[in-house]
Amino acid sequence: MGITARGVGLLVAAVVLLGVGFRYAYPELTVLGAAAGVAVGYALVTAAWRPRLTVERVADPDRVARGEPAAMVLTVRNTGRLRAANLLAEDRCGGRLVPVPVLRLRPGRDTEVRYPVPTGRRGVVPVGPLRVTRRDPLGLVALARAYGGTVPVWVHPRIHPLSAVPTGAGRSLDGRTDSVPHGSITFDSLREYVVGDELRRVHWRTSARVGELMVRENVDTSLPRLVVVLDNRAAAHPDRAAGVAESFESGCEAAASVVAAATREDLPVSLLLVAPPAEEPAVAAGGVGRAGLEPPRGPLDRLAAAELAGGGEDVLRAALTRLRQDRLGDTLVFLTGPGARGDLGQVGALRRAYPSVVVGMFGAAEPTAAGAAGLVVVDAADGAEFAAEWDGIRRW
Repeated sequence: MGITARGVGLLVAAVVLLGVGFRYAYPELTVLGAAAGVAVGYALVTAAWRPRLTVERVADPDRVARGEPAAMVLTVRNTGRLRAANLLAEDRCGGRLVPVPVLRLRPGRDTEVRYPVPTGRRGVVPVGPLRVTRRDPLGLVALARAYGGTVPVWVHPRIHPLSAVPTGAGRSLDGRTDSVPHGSITFDSLREYVVGDELRRVHWRTSARVGELMVRENVDTSLPRLVVVLDNRAAAHPDRAAGVAESFESGCEAAASVVAAATREDLPVSLLLVAPPAEEPAVAAGGVGRAGLEPPRGPLDRLAAAELAGGGEDVLRAALTRLRQDRLGDTLVFLTGPGARGDLGQVGALRRAYPSVVVGMFGAAEPTAAGAAGLVVVDAADGAEFAAEWDGIRRW
């Protein structure tokens, strides 16, 4: 509860008038002082009344790509039975306040407000809670309360279409290795039946034609597994424009594009951060949570919530050691900024654990030397250029 400047002045005047009136026996001053005191007391009682409000908010939609429209629909209902709610209300949307018309909201009635949510930057935009301010008619006291919770709007990085994806390796029984687009257990050849073969593998149509039992030989076509590593160290993205590291934003867009392309092709894909958030014990752990907000549901949510973190070569070394030990996939995509140009040698050491290693370098003033550390390096200004260069890669 806060007393306004007008209320403070009237309260001081009440004390002075009462003191002077009693000290020098002026009943007129005493009456004025008492009236001022009663007015302040009435204001306190009026402002202390707590209106019964229910707040519902729905994000439409709650997950969008950067730049796409999103809106918040807020409904405030007066569930009281006796008094109209004479209030001033503001809803917090990110870093701005949105006025909500609840002045003289009658019992049982509701009001609905729809307003746009800013999606110009990648991130998680918290919306709420509703801040309701109760004032007395004289403007002496103002009391602010919070109603409802906080609803996040996830602004994902832009996704640029990728037409090329890594291929898997089909290992035949004779040792031959072929490139295949997808992995599964597929037919390879027919052979004569031997004791111990399962009858469900007998190819009856061919057996009837040749006069001998023939069984199918299958081959395991392994699925390519992608590992996307986003370098979120502040040291890797030293350049800032209005406080934003554009190279990191481009890396987020590239990571989202690779993840979306792999998901579209039903390929296993993992998204990792070099410097995990404080609540994550290791680089391979999931979830980038924020206090008071729902946890992320998938890699795009993690990219929306990803932020630059401290740490230098020691953090990178720990992440690369974990990648080398776990061997999480076949193709490693490492996305970083110009500040990590000197760290490519450490990334190149992962080629023993990952057959294909592709590095996306964003925001570099000069192109990276061809074949640096034996890696496939893609220099790109932004996510769109990376997607164009990615489709031209043939070294998987």
